[in-house]
Amino acid sequence: MSRTPGAMTRLLGGRSARLLVLTLGAVAFLFPFLHMLVGSLQKTTTGDLNDAIPTPGTLTTDSYANINDTISLGRSLLNSGVVTIGVLLSTLVFGVLAGYALARLQFRGRGTLFAALLLVQTIPFQLLMLPLYVLVVRDYGLGDSYLGMMLPFAVNSTAVFLFRQFFLQIPGEIFEAARIDGAGELAVLWRVAVPMASPALLTGCLLTFIGPWNEFLWPFLVTKDADMQPLAVSLAGFMSNLQGTVDNPTGALMAGACVLAVPAVALFLLFQHRFTHTNIDSGVKG
Repeated sequence: MSRTPGAMTRLLGGRSARLLVLTLGAVAFLFPFLHMLVGSLQKTTTGDLNDAIPTPGTLTTDSYANINDTISLGRSLLNSGVVTIGVLLSTLVFGVLAGYALARLQFRGRGTLFAALLLVQTIPFQLLMLPLYVLVVRDYGLGDSYLGMMLPFAVNSTAVFLFRQFFLQIPGEIFEAARIDGAGELAVLWRVAVPMASPALLTGCLLTFIGPWNEFLWPFLVTKDADMQPLAVSLAGFMSNLQGTVDNPTGALMAGACVLAVPAVALFLLFQHRFTHTNIDSGVKG
């Protein structure tokens, strides 16, 4: 059916308006990153909006060298990476196991346990920080250690909820067929459920990665040794105590923030096209 010129004009106008709104939203979202990146490359960074405009002849990487010499970016990145990978692995393992149990296993108190899981998500972490500090640092003696930084985040209730909801969407006939073939629950989980859960696994990886990678308060409480502090804590220490040791402290701080932001941005850009992908239907034969 052909459209009239007036309808075509309205259609093009609507598309142009949506494109304009999306473009403005993208610019507003990306501007802080541009400001941070360009400011980290300026010889003199003032911290105002003029730093977002690159000036030819004034761009340099001295701020990156200065922040590296002051807080040792390599060591801080290593600490952040070790803590983040440890939290990521434990979160995915416990999240998959607990999510599958809540979704597909029948046991007494399952509904109560799920309600408690939802309730836990409403409790701010700051309320639990003092008893956790006493337990982890004083009772377990895990201060200034990777395990002490990872332990409170080893089980993520949001990840458990995510995997539970995903496993509930998989047709139950698939699990029943595997059990009829003689597979135990762990075999069903490993061979049937986990291969289908790649979208949930990727989403869980991204959500879990961002939290411990950017975490500041808990590592700040449990680490006193500068060699054990992750990058977010090291940058806070630089801002509080070491700014006077470099010629361009604002630029050095922005350089450290850029280094901190790069892995999370790269992870999102690398896997964003797979978050909405699902292969559940591929396991169902008509």
